[in-house]
Amino acid sequence: MFHVVSHPAPPIRTTRPEAERVASLISRLKRHPQVDPTRIGVVRAPLRICPLGAHIDHQLGRVTGMTIDQSILLAFAPTTDASVYVESFNFEPAVAFSLDHVPAYTPRDWGNYIRGAVLALQQTHRLQHGLVGVVDGEMPIGGLSSSAAVTIAYLLALEAVNHLEEPPENNVALVRFTENQYIGLNNGILDQSVILFSEREHLTSIDCQTLEVDRIPGPQPNGTFEILVVYSGLTRVLVGTDYNNRVAECQEAAGLLLSYNGQPNQEDARLRHVHPDTFMAEGQRLPLNLKRRASHYFGEMQRVQDGITAWRDGDLGRFGALMSESGHSSINNYECGSPQLITLYETLRDTPGVYGTRFSGAGFRGNCLALIDPSARETIAEAIHRRYPAAHPDEASAYSIHFCQPDGQAQICVES
Repeated sequence: MFHVVSHPAPPIRTTRPEAERVASLISRLKRHPQVDPTRIGVVRAPLRICPLGAHIDHQLGRVTGMTIDQSILLAFAPTTDASVYVESFNFEPAVAFSLDHVPAYTPRDWGNYIRGAVLALQQTHRLQHGLVGVVDGEMPIGGLSSSAAVTIAYLLALEAVNHLEEPPENNVALVRFTENQYIGLNNGILDQSVILFSEREHLTSIDCQTLEVDRIPGPQPNGTFEILVVYSGLTRVLVGTDYNNRVAECQEAAGLLLSYNGQPNQEDARLRHVHPDTFMAEGQRLPLNLKRRASHYFGEMQRVQDGITAWRDGDLGRFGALMSESGHSSINNYECGSPQLITLYETLRDTPGVYGTRFSGAGFRGNCLALIDPSARETIAEAIHRRYPAAHPDEASAYSIHFCQPDGQAQICVES
């Protein structure tokens, strides 16, 4: 069950039941003249969090994640020609183009994700049918991988109307093509893998080098823990942040460490290619900024390993402490985090009832996440309301607090 706690300062935020959201999407879709009501489908793509494994998927590290019970929903129906037309409950204007003429990437255009999904599939398939769609997402954008979720929704819908069957691992690669090649964001496979592979009440572990996925049972969430997401009120697209710069710094550190160790500087070096002993022996030779990036990577890899053990053992205290250590390293070694996110992190870290906390996503905008004791909801919310708007008055009317439960994988949940 999803709950929202709001302070009188920010606007009250409520979440409609999912069945009501689906009905609204289908009702709006049926207004379009090309839609055959007997051929309507709905994709549900949940949003995701990453408790441990921050900022290391692009270095081929091992990461963890789980989906939450909030989602991107897409109602769709096939067209009889190559036309694509998508409306959104959240953005304007509608997106319209032909499969035969996919427009180029346009900065800050919400239509980039459907266009990128089409181009990704067209690498290996000749698409016969476009689609008409209506998309909706109710959680605040930033750090929950709404971009990966909506891209997955578009891919699953395009595959359905064209009678294609792609396994999850192929869709992971298609999302990466969309974000890396079309949009220009140099991220890894964490987001889409968690959304496509998660199982309810499990922690998903992904080895970004071998592509091995493991779903690990752990503490039952009901009455044991909840996922807290606090939206900072700050939204910024990742291509305009230092995200790509951090990826480049990690790769530069990898190349230097390999050369210090007498190894050939392989093309597209990643920190996963560097043995931890090499970093211990040679890390002091790195420029300070690169040493910090590598320190975060190797520390986070150890935290992931230790966190998986703690999760298996049902030790939420230990798992949460590792999350907070990850948050500290993200601020001090990876050097990400806006003042707003740092305030949220420090507030949650210091509040009783919070097992652990860190930024959600890249850490330049959006949300802070935490695992919490459900019995401490009110005191945690009160601590945020007491400190955050006073520290950041410009965001006082925009931030919000959300309590969530773990969820499963993306899928077509309604198909006529």
